[in-house]
Amino acid sequence: MHLSRKNSVIHQIFSWYIDYMLKRGFFSYSHSDVDLKREEAILLLANHFSWWDGFFMFQLNKRLFKRQFHVLVTEEDYRKHWFLKYLGAFAPGPAGKDVVETLLYAGGLLDDPLNLVLVFPQGKLYSSYVGKIAFEKGLLQLINASGKKFQIIFSATLSDYFDRKKPRANSYLSNWQAEEYVSLQLLKSEYNKHYEQALKTQAKITA
Repeated sequence: MHLSRKNSVIHQIFSWYIDYMLKRGFFSYSHSDVDLKREEAILLLANHFSWWDGFFMFQLNKRLFKRQFHVLVTEEDYRKHWFLKYLGAFAPGPAGKDVVETLLYAGGLLDDPLNLVLVFPQGKLYSSYVGKIAFEKGLLQLINASGKKFQIIFSATLSDYFDRKKPRANSYLSNWQAEEYVSLQLLKSEYNKHYEQALKTQAKITA
């Protein structure tokens, strides 16, 4: 397993750089508000349609959640983008058993109320125009590896250009209260309800 290697100096430099890049690349980035429980960690589930997604969620954590940021990425991304490990990224290694170990590690992070764990349930990049968000099986194993004393936040990020050279991006958030026994199908269904509502809301926006 590839662990994060947080370094306060590098973290601060890239925190500033991400802020700069978002301001340079987008006309605006906004998000909805959501009720939070400060005594619980956050499992943040987000759609994955662009290179920017992790940066959006990193920025969102700085603005709203204010937790220790952790993100589950692929081994390829961990190796390709060297700086991610200094921002809280961790990844499984090439061995099959490493995936299980990584999911157990992620579940353990959720037992600390100071933590936020970002997961892209789709597992890889998809178009922002997909009608449904797919969920990989490992997510349920991650949840079951924790003490289940955390909150689940759904995020759906969408963007439009309208009449500007740069797009406006919006992250729509909702807090989902999990049942005692959560199935992957239920989680997928509830997230997609949120995603569909985000699409409807986004469609009403005008330039």
